[in-house]
Amino acid sequence: MDFAFDAHTEELRAKLLAFMDEYVYPAEAVAEEQRAQLASPWDTPAVVEDLKAEARRQGLWNLFLPDPAYGAGLTNLQYAPLAEITGRSPQLAPTALNCAAPDTGNMEVLSQFGDERQKKQWLEPLLAGEIRSAFAMTEPEVASSDATNITTYIERSPEGTDEYVVTGRKWYISGAMNPDCKIFIVMGKTDPDGEDIRRQQSMILVPRDTPGVTVKRAMQVFGYEDHYHGGHAEVIFDHARVPASNLIGEEGGGFAIAQARLGPGRIHHCMRLIGMAERAIELMCRRAVSRTAFGKALAQQGVVHNWIADARVTVEQLRLLVLKTAWLMDTVGNRGAHTEIQSIKIATPRAVVDIIDRAIQLHGAGGLSQDFPLAELYAGARTLMIADGPDEVHQRSLARRELKKYL
Repeated sequence: MDFAFDAHTEELRAKLLAFMDEYVYPAEAVAEEQRAQLASPWDTPAVVEDLKAEARRQGLWNLFLPDPAYGAGLTNLQYAPLAEITGRSPQLAPTALNCAAPDTGNMEVLSQFGDERQKKQWLEPLLAGEIRSAFAMTEPEVASSDATNITTYIERSPEGTDEYVVTGRKWYISGAMNPDCKIFIVMGKTDPDGEDIRRQQSMILVPRDTPGVTVKRAMQVFGYEDHYHGGHAEVIFDHARVPASNLIGEEGGGFAIAQARLGPGRIHHCMRLIGMAERAIELMCRRAVSRTAFGKALAQQGVVHNWIADARVTVEQLRLLVLKTAWLMDTVGNRGAHTEIQSIKIATPRAVVDIIDRAIQLHGAGGLSQDFPLAELYAGARTLMIADGPDEVHQRSLARRELKKYL
């Protein structure tokens, strides 16, 4: 395993680091000021559109897609250090580069499983950053950590028309509050009584303006509304009718598509989490050398030394595990990297939460405030112990795989 960055990756890293310094970090305060003046909190601040235009001009666009027909053609190993950099400003940088969830996963689904009409109608404008999208799987009435539990129905039209009727209630549907969100990828059951519980589900495209689709309310995450990613919404599908041609892939293929979507999504989150941890360490160090307590700088306090040293060791360990996972995904595929994908999904969020928590502690009351990004970083990192499958689900699967060797 050679984790040295190749020349192309080094070139993109240098360009992206400069883009962050020159455009993204200064835009953080500007975006907050502009958002306060918007008619709707879900409208996009003008500076975000400026960032997108500049990123596209510099060739920092759709870096996450490995297929050169649609994206930058980078491997997971090449994309990893770039995603890490964007994690240092997770609200703005991924969106600026058109590399923000849930659009990334939805573009991957459409590029791999969509037909030509679906790609033309929805993938192309997503690739161009002209629209946003949402992925509707999680439901409030069932334990959605087990995706076979979902109760939304995707039924053939009872009148015999060439349509599907979608009925169900979803929540924490990321991106759905954004007025530019034009399309939902909805997971529901087409064969609820099928013998194979992993062939009961399908995925279908439901335009936001479809009659019967209601974006009911925004869901908060630790009190945050995640405006720049389009929020998280509760969405009602009340007998929403769409053409049968909106089905993605085949009936019964929804569970497999979901697994294909979530693998890359999990490693992308972990890549960005390392960037979040690096931002927290930087803030921790700056605070330590600039504040005095009990007669000496915080940087001279032994407990602060321990926090900083432990954070550095942890980040270096996590980065190596993420890079190994990326390398395996590139060389043996997602299935061959299953153990490592689950390992990083378990290890990275919980470790980064701890690092950010120490940074908050070092900042005192300021760490809890809007004057520093730490509280919002904490909320985002803590959420990823649940999103894309809670830790316990991955622990269960990982333990079973280990035990199988001895049975």
